[in-house]
Amino acid sequence: MRNDYLITENPLKALLYFALPMIIGNFFQQTYTMADSAIVGRYVGEQALAAVGASYAFTNIFIWIAIGGGIGASVKVSRYFGAGQFQKMKEALYTALLAFLLLSLALGGIGLWFSLDIMKLLDTPANVLGLADMYLRVYFLGLPFLFMYSVLSAMFNALGKSRIPLFFLIFSSLFNVVLDWVLVTRYGLGVAGVAWATLIAQGIASIFSFGVLTWVLGHMSSERPRLFAPEELLPMARIALPSILQQSTVSIGMMLVQSVVNGFGSEALAGFSVAMRVEGLCVVPMSAIGNAISPYTAQNLGAEQPERIPAGLKAAFCLVFIFAFLNCLLMELGSHSLSVFFLGSEGSPVAFQTAESFFRFMGFFFCFIGMKMSVDGVLRGAGDMQMFTIANLVNLGLRVSLAMALAPRFGLPFVWYVVPLGWLANFLLSGWEYRRGKWKGIKMDSSIR
Repeated sequence: MRNDYLITENPLKALLYFALPMIIGNFFQQTYTMADSAIVGRYVGEQALAAVGASYAFTNIFIWIAIGGGIGASVKVSRYFGAGQFQKMKEALYTALLAFLLLSLALGGIGLWFSLDIMKLLDTPANVLGLADMYLRVYFLGLPFLFMYSVLSAMFNALGKSRIPLFFLIFSSLFNVVLDWVLVTRYGLGVAGVAWATLIAQGIASIFSFGVLTWVLGHMSSERPRLFAPEELLPMARIALPSILQQSTVSIGMMLVQSVVNGFGSEALAGFSVAMRVEGLCVVPMSAIGNAISPYTAQNLGAEQPERIPAGLKAAFCLVFIFAFLNCLLMELGSHSLSVFFLGSEGSPVAFQTAESFFRFMGFFFCFIGMKMSVDGVLRGAGDMQMFTIANLVNLGLRVSLAMALAPRFGLPFVWYVVPLGWLANFLLSGWEYRRGKWKGIKMDSSIR
């Protein structure tokens, strides 16, 4: 298919063609995080699974900072690409890579210094505190690789080449699973083994991704671009920062209520860790669809074709409902099998009850997050970030405040009972902003025709 298919092809066909590699790639990415939990849960023990789970919500924040920042920065790259301004496109791309490399180094250093304090602040059970801290320290060592790989993937997507990061994700994920198995079962490294496996796999993938992106850009004729263009940084930050907030809302919320879950003990934490791994898998297609419609919107606005955006959003909703139905089947019919996969047959009754209660409730509500991510994707692609930011803050505030108020009093299930309320509120606010149509007239940069 031609490189400009997002602005020329049927919206449903274009979005599916663009999003499918991201869905497959992110599925493989979730596969290795699931393998981390399943391998330590089965071969090390329930405490090791709880330790990885105690770190999960916090580490996910950094994953979504990288992904959200990359997506936000790639909006300008998509606009320049749609307008055929390749020199400016390259300058924006290089500027984003350098900025996020520096950010990752700073965040990694802060994380290494404060990892134990953070785990204590989250009220991590004492019997898994040391293991959780060990996992976090290795994780922060590899943070620059995680950031570079995520931003590089977003830049490939901005250029309409979503299949390239797919290949690297498949390679990285499979290699990670193999390393998990070897380091845990053969060398007995336990929790540290799965952390080192992730660092090594992502490091190799990020290096190769950078090489391929350099090759792709070399085939786009333009004047010699600058490696850092300060004037591009602020406009990209205005989109990237709210995008980071949107992408990390789920993880920030889960981190803030993690202390509530931790208060129910390591067995409940192990079950909740299983639930979070499976939820991450179910959110993959919703996130990919929302991320795909951002460059679709940006490229069509850059090509002065705003009339294609509503059709694109309808196509995104179609895909959301299909995947929401499949998620519902997975969780309602496979709740016990999913729990056994992670916990083994020897898991505690509390862990099984926690995981299966989550599955049976949440299976019906993934359409909410898919719709909210789709509308958010249009607003982000158009650069309409004010209501976008407010809607995601409302989502976060509702989930955190209600979970922290209700779960200690009425029981752990209220941690997930309030999640769909946040998703629905976010969708209604973002949808109202979309219906107003303000996004149609936003100009991110006067140099983009």
